[in-house]
Amino acid sequence: MSDREKFTPDELAIVLSHFDIGVIETIKEFPRGSRKAPKLLLRTEKGEFLLKRRAKGKDDPFKTAFCHAIQLYLAEKQFPLPHLIGTRKENNSMLQLYGGIYELFEYIRGTGYDNSLESTHDSGRILALYHKLLRDYTPEFEPATGSYHYNRGIGTSLDQIPDTVIRTEKQKAIDVKDVSNTLYALREAYVQAADKTNKMGILNWPLQIVHCDWHPGNMLFRNKRVVAVIDYDAARLQQRIIDLANGVLQFSILGGGDDPSQWPDHVDEARFTQFIRGYDAVDVISEAEVKAIPWLMIEAMVAESAFHIAATGSFGRIEGVGFLKMIERKVAWVTSHADHLIKLCLG
Repeated sequence: MSDREKFTPDELAIVLSHFDIGVIETIKEFPRGSRKAPKLLLRTEKGEFLLKRRAKGKDDPFKTAFCHAIQLYLAEKQFPLPHLIGTRKENNSMLQLYGGIYELFEYIRGTGYDNSLESTHDSGRILALYHKLLRDYTPEFEPATGSYHYNRGIGTSLDQIPDTVIRTEKQKAIDVKDVSNTLYALREAYVQAADKTNKMGILNWPLQIVHCDWHPGNMLFRNKRVVAVIDYDAARLQQRIIDLANGVLQFSILGGGDDPSQWPDHVDEARFTQFIRGYDAVDVISEAEVKAIPWLMIEAMVAESAFHIAATGSFGRIEGVGFLKMIERKVAWVTSHADHLIKLCLG
């Protein structure tokens, strides 16, 4: 595995000179997130801060400005997130130097998601608050619009997977027919789910800025309450149900160890219900939106796995074929339990 990108001493000295954070007491590596985006935790007389150089390919100044504008708007509304620290001279939320983009955030201490029903409920509540605050927000910069729903790139990704898997799993015997059967099942499930949601009229539902990456890894908790939501790079213009369906999937899906064949088919119904209830307590979910949730969950599972495995042959540290077969099982479970999940939402 390649080493993480690091700041050079000269680079760090010059970058920090652009921020008024007082006397620096300690500087520590912060080895989380993308290995291509170096981060440092700074403790100073004015508090704790996180310095980040955006990864190449994620450093478009206009896209960064769009994401920053959302965060600044939410900060004004007291939404829980790490505040951006402006530069010393111009109070700019990003510093452009050396052909790169640097960001400085206040550092918020918290714990990870503990799988509790209380934390799950609050995660749904905060997503609803995010949507409610941004419903009438008009971005200055043009937002992205694509999502996992009705995405024509999914078919291309599924087509690429056999070659990618064969290339990356040379030491293993691959049952090509078995892989093809799984890919066929996933393609059929995706098309059926997208068709169902389209017939419900989703393409005509109101658009707004959504987060599009609402999962436990992007939340910090304290006493089972969300104290910070991070990573706004995927924010885009979509129907809010796109966000909600993926969010409830991420907070209710059940995994396990490195062997996905041992992962259960079903979702955690208690967490599923609590996420929905948390959301609905702040921003009421329509019955039409509720009926779309299971089918959007299917689309999200197929899309995320297809994109990753087509590119690398694996999903994180898990080999691709086994992961896809697990997704096939989970998709089949959601398909057969769609009415049950809808009843849980409406109950």
